[in-house]
This record gives sequence, C-alpha cells and structure tokens, in this order.
Amino acid sequence: QVQLVESGGGLVQAGGSLRLSCAASGRTFSSYGMGWFRQAPGKEREFVSAISWSGGTTYYGDSVKGRFTISRDNAKNTVYLQMNSLKPEDTAVYYCAASPSKAFGSRWAAEYDSWGQGTQVTVSS
Repeated sequence: QVQLVESGGGLVQAGGSLRLSCAASGRTFSSYGMGWFRQAPGKEREFVSAISWSGGTTYYGDSVKGRFTISRDNAKNTVYLQMNSLKPEDTAVYYCAASPSKAFGSRWAAEYDSWGQGTQVTVSS
C-alpha cells in the first residue's frame, strides 16, 4: 500500500476555484491508477475522477464533467484535482485513492486499496 496525503481544501465562494493535491509515498506510484472521491454529510461516497498510471486516460463523474480536471506528476508522486466553477453542491470531504490493480483507474471505490485522510471543501453560495 501507499500512504496518501491530501491538501488544498478550504472555503471558497460559488464560482471560484481550488486545486487539490494528493502526495503519495512509495516507489511504485507511477504504476497505480489514481482516483478522487467525495462524501458529503449524510450521503454516500461519490466518484469524482480517475486517472491512469501514465495520465493518458481520465474519467469524470457526470456532476463534475467540464468543471474539474485531474492530472498527475509521477516525478513528484502527486495527483491533482483542479476544480473550477465550484457550486455549493460540491461541498464535501474529498478523498484521494490508489489502485495497484487498476492501472487505468476505476470509478469503483472497492477497487482502490489505499485512501488518504480526506480534505474538506466548502463552497458558499
């Protein structure tokens, strides 16, 4: 397993932007599919985005498509989530996850075996 640490969350007004970062430990980060999920109070964990080991393939949940962009820098063992045009409904704890078995990433939380502690994103109206 890899250790994952998210950062970059905070409070932002609707229409604003934030960039989340997820720093990973371990020498095999570059072979892992990576994902971002979020969970709002009283709701189930929701898929946000995923990226393949090379960064060449990306996936997005319908609610964030066109507004969020996932990327990775394997030299820095870091994956990013650029969030633009934020809405109050984007308010949630955002989690980074790693999947050694799904090198091309996955929409399914069960296919990730390492998770970060989460970072809070709050969007005010």
